[in-house]
Amino acid sequence: EVQLQASGGGFVQAGGSLRLSCEFAGINDDDWTVGWFRRAPGKEREKVACVTSDDGAPYYANSVKGRFTISGDDAKNTVYLQMNSLRPTDTAVYYCAGVEGWECRPSVMAEWDDFDYWGQGTLVTVSS
Repeated sequence: EVQLQASGGGFVQAGGSLRLSCEFAGINDDDWTVGWFRRAPGKEREKVACVTSDDGAPYYANSVKGRFTISGDDAKNTVYLQMNSLRPTDTAVYYCAGVEGWECRPSVMAEWDDFDYWGQGTLVTVSS
C-alpha cells in the first residue's frame, strides 16, 4: 500500500521560513517523482515544485523560484520543501503527491491527476 504523509505546516510571519516534509512508502525506491501542490482559500490548486529520484533538476513555479527549495532523501523516503522569505500569498494548504517514474523536469511538472498517490494537506499560514 502506498502512503504519503505531509507535515511541517504552521503559522509564520512574513519573511519567515518553514520546512515541509512528505514521507512516502510503497513507491519504487529507484523510480519516483514527488511533487508539491497548494490551494489557497478561494483559489485554484496550483503546482509548486517537484523532484525525481534520479536527482534531476527540479521544477519550481515562478511564484516560488529563489525562495523555495525541494530536495529528496532516498534513505528516509522523504521529500522536503524548504520555504524561505514567506509571503502572505503563500498561505495555502500544501499537498504532496507521488508517482512512479520520472515526471518532472525544470520546465514542466505533471498535473495533479497525473500523479497516482496523494497525501493529506498541511496548512501554511503566513501573516503580514
